[in-house]
Amino acid sequence: MIRYHIELALRSLRRNVVLTSLMIIGVSFGIGASMTVLTALRALSADPIPAKSARLFSVRIDNWGPDVPNNAAASDLLSYPDAMALMRAHQGIRQTVMYAPVFSVTPRSGDAIPFTATGRAISSDFFAMFEVPFAAGMPWSKADDDDRANVVVLGSKIAQRLFPAGDAVGKTITLGEQNYRVVGVLAQWRFQPRVYDLSSRLYQETEDIFLPLTTAAARRLFSYGGSYCDKPPSHDWDLMSRSECRWVGFWVELSSAAQRPAYLAFLRNYVAEQRRVGRFHWAANVALLDINETLQAEHIVPSEMKISTYAAFGFLTLCLVSATGLMLAKLGGRATEFSVRRALGASKAQIFAQCLAEGAFVGVAGGILGLGVTALGLAFERAILREDYARLIDLNANAVLTTVVLALVAVTLAATYPAWQSSRLAPAWKLKAE
Repeated sequence: MIRYHIELALRSLRRNVVLTSLMIIGVSFGIGASMTVLTALRALSADPIPAKSARLFSVRIDNWGPDVPNNAAASDLLSYPDAMALMRAHQGIRQTVMYAPVFSVTPRSGDAIPFTATGRAISSDFFAMFEVPFAAGMPWSKADDDDRANVVVLGSKIAQRLFPAGDAVGKTITLGEQNYRVVGVLAQWRFQPRVYDLSSRLYQETEDIFLPLTTAAARRLFSYGGSYCDKPPSHDWDLMSRSECRWVGFWVELSSAAQRPAYLAFLRNYVAEQRRVGRFHWAANVALLDINETLQAEHIVPSEMKISTYAAFGFLTLCLVSATGLMLAKLGGRATEFSVRRALGASKAQIFAQCLAEGAFVGVAGGILGLGVTALGLAFERAILREDYARLIDLNANAVLTTVVLALVAVTLAATYPAWQSSRLAPAWKLKAE
């Protein structure tokens, strides 16, 4: 019976090529427009680590108080004294302070020109917290953190650039005027948006070089990421590290989301203690945000992108309304055919199934053509967006499946009312009218 309905649907669609083509083209443009924007939105707002996003938290402490103009009380950055105090307390199963130094890298070959590389000063827990993949070697140890060891982990691209033979682990690189031993090389790591660093481009590639925070502090390496001060900042490392300037991030991993209230209580007690010793004169103002809450709090996805998504799906709705009208016209012209079939014993369900099969074919065809429209739309977006955004937007297998399924479901729903109308024709009355 299903094969019979399919054959009838194909014959009917071929019978009126113009109306069929108009429906398919309209659906494809609606699907293409909505999927272009939806694919971009999903790429920019994706959870970078779904398995752990509810257990990784950014810590926020208001160390400026309500009297400072333009105080971002919920800043994602902490002062260095606060961050190091939290590290010493060690209330989570893993934790890291971090900031972003920049290095001048001197290649070993004599004729090579030094170049600038991005860096991240971190604690060794960072790699396990964010499930950083390694191609060779391993992270440095906690003992290296304590000893302020001159060790680094390289990103995959800079490792290939400095050591094209792939033998980076155990070798020495020169950063500025200091030599560092390479203990590990990352595999390709696509952690985006880079929620652990909201002070720079969230969608740029992974940092080139990772080194212990304690080593960076011993070398007096300043941050080239975000740095915010309630007073003119100092250019002296020791003064900066004791100041109320906010320039380091702090992330903690808890054993489960259920541990969140306990950690919040610890933060409130910490701030209350700072108030007792006279550093703060305001009530505790702290926050503990998991990864998705952090993305929402920082408004990572532009509001214009969300508005564009609503507009695109509004356009799809208009296309489906048009398809419904065309389907009504097409099936209405076949009222005599349906009346004859009903008179010969066809049930309402059989007529309904045949009409719905026609809608399904239009949906599949519209979805396939919509893939082409979506691919063109994404290519246009990649051409106009900056490089770090453009790299994320592609027509992957998930987007392809979503496009075809959306088209099939949408057009089938659009065809439901015309099919229902056709199935309810009174055969005797229609035949008499003819």
